[in-house]
Amino acid sequence: MECQIGVIAGDGIGPEIVTEARKVLDRVGSKYGHSFHYTDILMGGCSIDATGVPLTDEAIAAAKASDAVLMGSIGGNTSTSPWYKLPPDKRPEAGLLKLRKSLNLFANLRPAYLYEELKAACPLRDDIIGSGFDMMIMRELTGGLYFGERKTETVDGVVTATDTLTYSETEIRRIAKRGFDIAMKRRKKVTSVDKANVLDSSRLWRKIVEEVAKDYPEVTYEHMLVDNCAMQLVKDPKQFDVILTENMFGDILSDEASMVTGSIGMLSSASLNDTKFGLYEPSGGSAPDIAGKGIANPIATILSAAMMLRYSFDLDKEADAIESAVKQVLKEGYRTIDIMPQAGESTEGITKVGTARMGDLIAERV
Repeated sequence: MECQIGVIAGDGIGPEIVTEARKVLDRVGSKYGHSFHYTDILMGGCSIDATGVPLTDEAIAAAKASDAVLMGSIGGNTSTSPWYKLPPDKRPEAGLLKLRKSLNLFANLRPAYLYEELKAACPLRDDIIGSGFDMMIMRELTGGLYFGERKTETVDGVVTATDTLTYSETEIRRIAKRGFDIAMKRRKKVTSVDKANVLDSSRLWRKIVEEVAKDYPEVTYEHMLVDNCAMQLVKDPKQFDVILTENMFGDILSDEASMVTGSIGMLSSASLNDTKFGLYEPSGGSAPDIAGKGIANPIATILSAAMMLRYSFDLDKEADAIESAVKQVLKEGYRTIDIMPQAGESTEGITKVGTARMGDLIAERV
């Protein structure tokens, strides 16, 4: 298969972790007879430095011309980077929001899976972890508070900021259908998360989810308020299969779920539209404090590449090979610094490795 992949290396640790994902993809291509062709695309702080804006029209066109886009991370230190002295619509994250909207990437999939070998890194007690957990957070990505009208004005002499939260029936229905579709391929349970006791948008969300659920009689579903869900994620994470929720709630809950697994460096994600096209990226940020040190964990980006093979190219066998290689490397005791045993824990059989070495190990085991 010939695959055209747009690559947004981005800022901070982005170029380092993307390099390792490409290394693994190239190994897959060599072993299974596929050709992956890469087009570099500027977005984020590096684009601001080069063009003055976080995302150009040319970059959007290059992304649209690709079969899928693999991304590292964007942004920098918000307190020291000159990028954050710019107006909000000129900052690195504005480029990502614009790209999501331009490509109609309305469905964000963030798996949170606890590897047996990393149970010690999980901050929860053993009796809570049990046999582990495996959930998929389905986050609506192009609506809600992040894309509503906003303004800051002076009202009666007082500076007042307003952000508008808006959802249409159509936006809710399409993400709900995608969530139930994913559940059908998993354990057939959906937990729809909202704030229906307070917000009109959540009451509409709940109504539409109930309508969609009627088309999926095999799927068990429940409603859960977002504050309760945040508590349940640390109280009993194994109860969840697919968590379906709106943009801001999903942003917060997916980061919480990632840390319950032990490290945000382990969590992949996919952002999909109505076609096979998707944007694939790790759940973590650009981590500018460790950029260039060769210690960043590339596994989330490598697993994002596996999701790309699965969802955009229907290469399930190849995606399985990457995921199995990651498990094998962890089983053999290799760890980047973020998933090393904590102080007082045994390091017997554990070997600390850097970014490039972790990429090499996984590629070798594909």
